[in-house]
Amino acid sequence: MRPLSDTVARLSKLHARAPAPPPVDRLTPLSAFGANPGVLAAKVYVPTDLPDKAALVVVLHGCTQTAAGYDYASGWSRLAEEYGFVVLYPEQSRANNANLCFNWFVGDDIKRGQGEAKSIAEMIDAVCRQHPIDQRRVYITGLSAGGAMANVMLATYPELFAGGAIIAGLPYGVAGTIPEAFDRMRGHGIPTTSVMQRTLRDASQYHGPLPTVAVWHGTADRTVALANADAIVEQWMAAQNIVGPASVTNLQDGLARTAWKDGGGQVAIEQYRITGMSHGAPLDVSTGTENAAPFMVDVGVSSTRLIAHSWGLTPSFEQRQPAKTAAPYDMAKGGPAPAAEHSTSGIQKVIEDALRAAGLMG
Repeated sequence: MRPLSDTVARLSKLHARAPAPPPVDRLTPLSAFGANPGVLAAKVYVPTDLPDKAALVVVLHGCTQTAAGYDYASGWSRLAEEYGFVVLYPEQSRANNANLCFNWFVGDDIKRGQGEAKSIAEMIDAVCRQHPIDQRRVYITGLSAGGAMANVMLATYPELFAGGAIIAGLPYGVAGTIPEAFDRMRGHGIPTTSVMQRTLRDASQYHGPLPTVAVWHGTADRTVALANADAIVEQWMAAQNIVGPASVTNLQDGLARTAWKDGGGQVAIEQYRITGMSHGAPLDVSTGTENAAPFMVDVGVSSTRLIAHSWGLTPSFEQRQPAKTAAPYDMAKGGPAPAAEHSTSGIQKVIEDALRAAGLMG
């Protein structure tokens, strides 16, 4: 186990900075969406002309980010306006997590019917009731801690989603403490495939069709190790009834796609690797709808548009240039911060007491 001083030092580096507000906030608050046991906020974007049986995309921001900031950089609401679908942004609060990370490593927040997972499910239900959403066309994506929480939702509420895209995220249920979360982020101590698959199987009692799963990761990610991308794929393979070998396609220089098909011959799992990309969501600012920001990396690959197209939300488009390597931002790396409102014991309590003494936690 890591010494306490090491864990405290790592958390000290993550002491949150206030995210700069984006130049434009296109989102509207969603209120009164349920009991909200996870005490999350919600923002929504509804296009001017929303068709009947519209799709819904749930987008989860990363650590140190906000819903509006992630939307401004990723361009999801601009795409929604152009192609007629709704975007829902759950948003973390500092009361829950000092670094605005979704609590993907807190047991009470990642179980069906509890905490943050339950709150997100309630938001989805509220949006589907308020707007003409085709509930067969609900999708979810997220970055980093948001990617890990997107995987939480796919695992615990699989019946809600047609597909998910996890960007620089982690497998479901692999960490239950802060030190474990840091270790898994670095690729250390990831459980065996059989253990991860059992954890996924036990996450819900659902036995119907499962959502497709896409995993995105940069090969130069030093915040969430690339090993986590492979682990997510392994976690889902048994549940998705994967048969036969994977197929690998180079979509463009620096962007490779690996696909696995289920027993019915349909692609059920995909993995996208961006050569040389650091931690973040891949963007292509030449689209005119995306903007580089901390952990939102212009590499000439629009994950937003590729993901939307894979879900049938947009027509085909062509990437005009090879993926490019972007220098990482010089700022504190995103990562898990302590959950302020959850009961603790043992080493986690010791860590939190030390953080409070250091002024890093309320």
